[in-house]
Amino acid sequence: MSLHIVLVEPEIPPNTGNIARSCAATDSVLHLVKPLGFSIDDRSLKRAGLDYWPYVKVLVHESLQDFLDEYEGRRMFAVTTKGRHLFTEMEYRDEDMFLFGRETMGLPRDLIAEMADMSIRIPMSESTRLRSFNLANSANIILFEALRQLGFPGLR
Repeated sequence: MSLHIVLVEPEIPPNTGNIARSCAATDSVLHLVKPLGFSIDDRSLKRAGLDYWPYVKVLVHESLQDFLDEYEGRRMFAVTTKGRHLFTEMEYRDEDMFLFGRETMGLPRDLIAEMADMSIRIPMSESTRLRSFNLANSANIILFEALRQLGFPGLR
């Protein structure tokens, strides 16, 4: 049993490190889609997840297309501020994959359009000046809703 967090072209090492820590704590799989804005050996990435990095299942993909080809047919959700559904409206399953875009640009618009029916968002105030929540916070919100729905399997 596992969920999959997919970071498409992540740019900020501490965000990835914090998400790696969450994946380690929940036995979730972390996918990193190149190009990465940092080296996986980067000191700040290790600092953010130092104690947890060896316990995370991390898969690195050369490109978004490579990732999509490899996991064709798998159930995937595009997490975006432009999502059609609130993240709480969906029913999650074992092995679901959650795609998050890079911090400054999000997911590619064409991918969001292709995945419109499977696009989810976290509600925010319309009057906010923020573009979105922090990537690590967003990943945790989505991950823990899916885990809650599944009964927190393997967690205590």
